[in-house]
Amino acid sequence: MASALAAKMGLNSLRRKQAKNFNVRITTMDADMEFSCEVKWKGKDLFDLVCRALGLRETWFFGFQYDVKDTVAWIKMDKKVLDHDVSKEEPITLNFLAKFYPENAEEELVQDITQHLFFLQVKNKILEEEIYCPPEASVLLASYAVQAKYGDYDPNVHKLGFLAQEELLPKRVINLYQMTAEMWEERITSCYAEHRGRTREDAEMEYLKIAQDLEMYGINYFPIRNKKGTDLLLGVDALGLHIYDPDNKLTPKCSFPWNEIRNISYSDREFAIKPLDKKTDVFKFNSSKLKVNKLILQLCMGNHDLFLRRRRVDSLEVQQMKAQAREERARKRVERQRLEREKHLREVAERARDDLERRLIQLQDEAHMANDALLRSEETADLLAEKAQIAEEEATLLSQKASEAEAEMQRIKVTAIRSEEERRMMEQKMLEAEMMALKMADESERRAMEADQLKQDLQEARDSERRAKHKLLEITSKSTYSVKDCHSYFCGPLRVEYMEKSKHLQEQLNELKTEIESLKLKERETPLDILHNENTEKGTSKHSNFKKVSPITPQTDTHAHTHT
Repeated sequence: MASALAAKMGLNSLRRKQAKNFNVRITTMDADMEFSCEVKWKGKDLFDLVCRALGLRETWFFGFQYDVKDTVAWIKMDKKVLDHDVSKEEPITLNFLAKFYPENAEEELVQDITQHLFFLQVKNKILEEEIYCPPEASVLLASYAVQAKYGDYDPNVHKLGFLAQEELLPKRVINLYQMTAEMWEERITSCYAEHRGRTREDAEMEYLKIAQDLEMYGINYFPIRNKKGTDLLLGVDALGLHIYDPDNKLTPKCSFPWNEIRNISYSDREFAIKPLDKKTDVFKFNSSKLKVNKLILQLCMGNHDLFLRRRRVDSLEVQQMKAQAREERARKRVERQRLEREKHLREVAERARDDLERRLIQLQDEAHMANDALLRSEETADLLAEKAQIAEEEATLLSQKASEAEAEMQRIKVTAIRSEEERRMMEQKMLEAEMMALKMADESERRAMEADQLKQDLQEARDSERRAKHKLLEITSKSTYSVKDCHSYFCGPLRVEYMEKSKHLQEQLNELKTEIESLKLKERETPLDILHNENTEKGTSKHSNFKKVSPITPQTDTHAHTHT
């Protein structure tokens, strides 16, 4: 069996020698890429290929990280890729990550791609709680992450629930409060709405500017022991070395800024930090794992080199990159302003068009109502004219009948009536005729008055008709005037007003903290929450802690060296 195993290993070795290429999958925070590499390639060969593919020129921050047993390691640039303790199963997976962090993101990160990769990595570490972030800062950071992804807030598009599938807050923060997902979204959206006008790059940089002040930002922690055997934590970052209690990663017991370190020596698994001030004791510590010691040494050397680099005049390459970045950002700013101006003009024009359409509809309705009133007036006038004519005819007829009755009465009076009975009958008839004549006269007078009233109503109806026609003419002229006014509004000069609200960061954080404080479940606070609250009450911060534990006066940079 042993011989078979040896034969198999020999066969694999032979295949590896025969193979000229191997496949590598590079995982960035943004995407995965696969490359075919030559067996002889060193770490730098693959690194240069990946950086070219990404368009990345600020290469000094990044490296290839891989998992090995219970820790992580970084590909060495001067060593063959396949000579590292990586899994040989193809495609070999390597993580392209930021190995070193800037002291000041806004000043040091030049390229947009560099900034974007840092933003994604820091956001991931905050969400995974590798970097402690207080709740109020988590909400504000989440709002900038939303701005970077979705652009400007639009209430018609970004309605309640649009962040339901987004991971924006650490689970620790969510569990610490009696708040629903909708309540968290409401507070994030409230901050998000204030970021209007910021580009993706602006929002990501604001995120990094806030995150870099968090106590655990950019720090690599390692379990160590001092020469007395006490368990401690070593923190390595862009500013220097920090020593912590194992249960307190926020507040260092002591710190060694890079410019106050004479050198760092390493031998027999023991590190020695020698300060520039000879009165200060040498700090010695060790780690039980050889791979961890190598990683500590790499990070110390790399961070110290970058510390020195920042304090020298920029190289020609960096100066060129910064000049190009300034030109590109200026061009983007001008383009953004042009787009904002066009968008504003378009919105103004659309509002004017909508106002015009509403006004035209209103005028059309008024014209329709006036036309209906005119038709009703015309119908009423015709009806009244017809009634007036009938009344006149009836009055004429009654007048004629009254004349006939009067003539009959006169004829009867003149006629000789011989007998008394005939005379009485004639008198009776005369009385009846007289009454009939009076009745006819009254009716004739009433009909004449009714005819006069109808004539008056007819005149009023015709007046109403004239007024309706005048109103219709007036509405038509107003419509023409409104169209002219609107045309003038579209074509005339339009003012573009831009107001930007500026709030101090600390005021935002305090306001957010006040809003959610009453909903906190104190019993769910983690040890880091308690430590952070204590630091806040004392008025201490990351930078004040660093100054407090590093009282030595800074020396010239040329005295700081790191060697093995």
